[in-house]
Amino acid sequence: MDKQIRIALAGNPNSGKTTLFNALTGTQQFVGNWPGVTVEKKEGRVRGQKDVNVTDLPGIYSLSPYTLEEVVARNYLIEERPDVILNIVDATNLERNLYLTTQLVELGIPVVIALNMMDLVKKNGDSINVEELSRELGCRIVEISALKGDGVDEVVSACVEAANGTKTVPQHSFSGSVEHALAHIEESAVHDLPEEQQRWYAIKIFERDDKALARLDLPEKTLAHIEEDIKAAEKELDDDAESIITNERYVYIANLMKGCYKKKNKGELTVSDKIDKIVTNRILALPIFALVMFLVYALAMGKSISDGGIAIGTFLTDTANDVLGDAWLKEGSRAILEGWGVAPWLIGLISDGILAGVGAVLGFVPQMLVLFFMLCLLEDCGYMARIAFIMDRIFRRFGLSGKSFIPMLVATGCGIPGVMASRTIENERDRRMTITTTTFMPCGAKLPVIGLIAGALFGGSTWVATSAYFIGIAAIVVSGIMLKKTKMFAGDPAPFVMELPAYHAPAMGNVLRGTWERGWSFIKRAGTVIVLSSIIIWFLTSFGPVNGRFGMVDELYEDETVVTEEYVASVSERMGIPEDEVEPMDDSILARVAQPVSVIFKPLGFGDWKPTVATVTGLVAKENVVGTFGVLYAYDDQDGEEELEENGDQIWDKVAEDYRDFSGGHGKLAAYSFLLFNLLCAPCFAAIGAIKREMNSRKWTWFAIGYQCGFAWVTAFIVWQLGRLFAGGANVIGLVLAVVLLGLFIWQLFKPYKEARTLKV
Repeated sequence: MDKQIRIALAGNPNSGKTTLFNALTGTQQFVGNWPGVTVEKKEGRVRGQKDVNVTDLPGIYSLSPYTLEEVVARNYLIEERPDVILNIVDATNLERNLYLTTQLVELGIPVVIALNMMDLVKKNGDSINVEELSRELGCRIVEISALKGDGVDEVVSACVEAANGTKTVPQHSFSGSVEHALAHIEESAVHDLPEEQQRWYAIKIFERDDKALARLDLPEKTLAHIEEDIKAAEKELDDDAESIITNERYVYIANLMKGCYKKKNKGELTVSDKIDKIVTNRILALPIFALVMFLVYALAMGKSISDGGIAIGTFLTDTANDVLGDAWLKEGSRAILEGWGVAPWLIGLISDGILAGVGAVLGFVPQMLVLFFMLCLLEDCGYMARIAFIMDRIFRRFGLSGKSFIPMLVATGCGIPGVMASRTIENERDRRMTITTTTFMPCGAKLPVIGLIAGALFGGSTWVATSAYFIGIAAIVVSGIMLKKTKMFAGDPAPFVMELPAYHAPAMGNVLRGTWERGWSFIKRAGTVIVLSSIIIWFLTSFGPVNGRFGMVDELYEDETVVTEEYVASVSERMGIPEDEVEPMDDSILARVAQPVSVIFKPLGFGDWKPTVATVTGLVAKENVVGTFGVLYAYDDQDGEEELEENGDQIWDKVAEDYRDFSGGHGKLAAYSFLLFNLLCAPCFAAIGAIKREMNSRKWTWFAIGYQCGFAWVTAFIVWQLGRLFAGGANVIGLVLAVVLLGLFIWQLFKPYKEARTLKV
């Protein structure tokens, strides 16, 4: 092969495009961002073809520049002019998918159609006359099953052949008045362009496409002449120019379907339709969704199978913690380093800092991988697309666009792409509201926090882990209702239309790849951000000014001339703890700085300096919450070596004990309040950066962060104060304030909508 061949992979969302891209490229993929925008760009080299490269364009329904994805895909095709366009078409939804095809063949670039899911078409007893469809569209069509890998090699061969052949010539003609106008446009405006590009530009000019007109920069006189032809066609066909083109495309597609597609059981329900009658039923849909997610979290983060539960993830995490726990990782490394004669401070840094922090986080990786695996299964089989459809009914009723649920689904993996996914929402107010609330969903980085609280304080309770997921959804819905009733966000939500793919058996290759990508992203953060944070936390908790002398607090506390009874009494008073509970760490730099800040969290039930530090470091990366506990409580541990060997989870036992102590015996309630705040408050710095890029406004970014932190604080405050009313030991002032705040919540939820015609309380 003499030259590099560039293939552009284009298709509708849910057409199997990603599956085909993975089948074409395997591991030879390169992921980045498109120049100037944060839309993900995937490129790869075709397996076994070192001279054939493929670019995976964003999933789009048309080449009209309505969304950023459509702009990115269109710009690439008209500016880069790839050698061939590989258009993947869902054969089970042929009519909808061909709308994009009719536009791609007009670009003057060779087009090859990969007719996907043909196995499902044949299974249903339907038939597609591929030869006739190929003749009508003027391009080669290859039948494939991206899921099974059938026909992939033939597609590559067809693309190579097309790239070395002639341009695809569109076979479709519009009505007489439109063709008359297009001929005039080609003659007067685009005759200087290459011949194969003239028709596409003429159609876009006819549609009054702003971006195409800006690119061509036509003289005013030419534009005025063209406008007369367009208005004449509009008058004759009694419609606007863009709608005329759209309607005529669908008329053309309908005629194609009549001649090329034969349905065996016309009017009968497909298997997917029969399943959807149950899982998308107005009454059963939400209970089924709740049950599915409960089972997912039960398998990943509930009670371990070794304790009579069903959680595979917890069993694997317990096993990992036994290996990564103090007996093996921290104490084992300490023994080795002491044997080598390493300086005590360096032993502390490595064992109590880096290994304790990173080990605490990595111990939860098995739970996360099981959860990611289950979610990838649901996504790949087509169920998660139904959840977006189900939630649209709820969201629209409360003022949110159904499109807001797509970013939420993405955010369960990571908040950053979740925030970026909001750009598909055209309405600016809905988009800003979605950006503000999307990170309420528990992302992968928050899962170790959920696992820690559920495991250490609630004995691996499934309901705690599951509630975290639904609290995120509830927070978004409640926020949507309240914000929609303010002037900033008032108005009816934008409509939501999406394609529901047919149910199919998940492709294990895709599921495992998706699981690994999410898990590896987490592990990389543990090896970078968590390591650096653990080093800083270790230093700040190991050193401090003790009675006028600065040094390692452990060593200074061993000197009775430095740490006198009077000095211990002063530390006890400053930190607000009994004298017999004062530890060297309580005199560290970090404790001195964090103790005054912890006042903010006292009304929430966790106003101790250690959870305060964990919450603040969670802003760097949410995994840091667990890593910070790992460092702080590993340092605290005074257990003997024999006990350590028997109990790899003893750090988390210490966490539970501390929560019981500083919460006045309400350890579980305080821990749940802590979990609520860390789930709902501002996300990590990287996600905040994504919010700033998408908002493109410092004012709106600060509003989003302020709203998230305020909502989290008020929610945790109400739960803690009202919880103590039922658990005993309620504070009268706190209880009154909690009732007032809850009343304001309810009032904002139920007051009438303004400036919205379709929304009702």
